[in-house]
Amino acid sequence: MDGCFRDGSRRVVGGGRRSRVAAGRRARVELVWGALVMSPSPGIARQRASHRLARPAWGCGGTAWAPLEVLEAVNVVVLDGLLIPDIAVIDAAMSAEAGLTVHADDVFIVVEIASPSTGVSDRKMKPLIYAAAGIPHYSRLDLEPAPRLSLGHLQTYGTHWGQVVQAGETTCLPDPFPFDIDPACLVGR
Repeated sequence: MDGCFRDGSRRVVGGGRRSRVAAGRRARVELVWGALVMSPSPGIARQRASHRLARPAWGCGGTAWAPLEVLEAVNVVVLDGLLIPDIAVIDAAMSAEAGLTVHADDVFIVVEIASPSTGVSDRKMKPLIYAAAGIPHYSRLDLEPAPRLSLGHLQTYGTHWGQVVQAGETTCLPDPFPFDIDPACLVGR
């Protein structure tokens, strides 16, 4: 159920809660366990962090990256819905053929950047959904109170956690390809 306010924003009612979304602004709408979940467009800090994280990942070079492509905000089809991770590393051959979506089978890594509006979903639901979909690597970047990057790889029992990298530390990831970044460099100007 929705309606318009005099200021041009829209009211969306779901689960007994109301929120306003400015008309004309783009929101992310994901299908999670059969329910539509809408979150506001990423703020500047989140966009900055996403770009800064994707840029060095794309520039890693080497033969390990040849079959992969780094994309931001791509539609990923999972078992019970459609998710839009902030960053996805996918099979380059499949991305060349993709239209609106890519299938989870073609995704090697997803990165979610937690914010106040997406934090619970990024911490609780999405790791389970991505693990159930068989995506080998899931990472979450928390910007507050200080940047930290939680890195995980799929375990046989269906979870993703491994290493947490705090601001001032570096990742030193050898798998699935060499990658090294300090979460502190992802924020600020």
